[in-house]
Amino acid sequence: MARGCYFREGMDRVAYISRLSLTNFRNLVELELDLAPGVSVFFGANAQGKTTLLEAIYLLAIARSYRAENEREVVNFQSAAEGGQALVGGIVEKDEERLAVYVGYQSVPHGPDPQSTERATGTKGYTVRKEIRVSRVRRTATELVGMVNSVLFTADDIQLVFGPPAGRRRYLDILISQADNQYLKGLQRYQRVVQQRNQLLRLVRDGRAGADELEFWNGELVREGAWLTWKRHEAMKTLYPWCAQRHRDLSGLNEDFRLEYHPSVRSAEDADAIETNFRETLAAVQTKERATAVTAAGPHRDDFSLLIDGIDMGTFASRGQPRTIALTLRLAEAAYLSAVRQEAPIILLDDVLSEMDSSRRLRVMEQVTQYQQVLITSTDLEPVRDFFGPGASYFRVGEGKVCPVAYQPDGSHPVGTY
Repeated sequence: MARGCYFREGMDRVAYISRLSLTNFRNLVELELDLAPGVSVFFGANAQGKTTLLEAIYLLAIARSYRAENEREVVNFQSAAEGGQALVGGIVEKDEERLAVYVGYQSVPHGPDPQSTERATGTKGYTVRKEIRVSRVRRTATELVGMVNSVLFTADDIQLVFGPPAGRRRYLDILISQADNQYLKGLQRYQRVVQQRNQLLRLVRDGRAGADELEFWNGELVREGAWLTWKRHEAMKTLYPWCAQRHRDLSGLNEDFRLEYHPSVRSAEDADAIETNFRETLAAVQTKERATAVTAAGPHRDDFSLLIDGIDMGTFASRGQPRTIALTLRLAEAAYLSAVRQEAPIILLDDVLSEMDSSRRLRVMEQVTQYQQVLITSTDLEPVRDFFGPGASYFRVGEGKVCPVAYQPDGSHPVGTY
């Protein structure tokens, strides 16, 4: 097998996307694309649709766009203005089954304002109705997560090192949710409890409800929150060895890389013990909560630190370290999903290789090509082509189209037309 297209021996169950179908998804108006196991490279200038391709595939894994603050944004503007729909479809090949996964967005323009003669424009001029089907059966977003596992590498991953805690919590939540659908359901229940409890805290602060009315929601918060804290604690224990190994693989250094989980409620070895700790923490913050009307303790306040030789990289990382650490987290995520699910995730790299030095790029490509399907976007084709050679499939992206092209052994760009 050609370099860059090998699978790890004994690698888990087969899972890959064999066909991607897009309709009115951002700037990709109509696309039918056949994909194969192994490595696929998408190249072209910026703002042509390369990232949109990976966004669509990742959407099939986590059931929503990772780029859009509001999912109205994924519907092609012209189509939305006309009341059209966007569709993301994928055929997923697994060991003994084929799944047809479709996520559709039907745009619904707002009715005309009776006080205005102007037509609504922009994304605020319409809403979308979202529908998910798997092999023709309607599914919820929660049910879809975990059916198609994927790990996405982006340039913004550096925010996992320097950014606010919310980004690191999201990393953990997506990681665990893809491995365990029950975790996602528990997370959603917890978020609803926090929302309801915050509403009641505002009523208590304003004198429109009694403090004793918090008792029910305190119990729900403790029960749901303690379970989530325990699940995160267990996941971090499994994730840590993978992080340590992948960091050594990438850096080539014998550094002590550690993850340090900081739950807002003191963790323990089981959920019952964490519940006890949670109640104690709630009692300690009740005065603050009633003043601010915001739930001050729970998994929504958690964080974790990234340490090398005991030094917090979020504060003291030297040049080059943050990028290596971000890559470490993503590679560890892939290893975690493979180990827990016994099914290799689809690997997506969105123009991250061009920002690396040659030695780190080589190590990353050696790591990711252990997986059954890898999709890479790049504006700089040369280093990717030099590594994979004819062992990869190449696609040119431009003008809203994706064109398969032939590898050129003489080192010139692959040839193809739109």
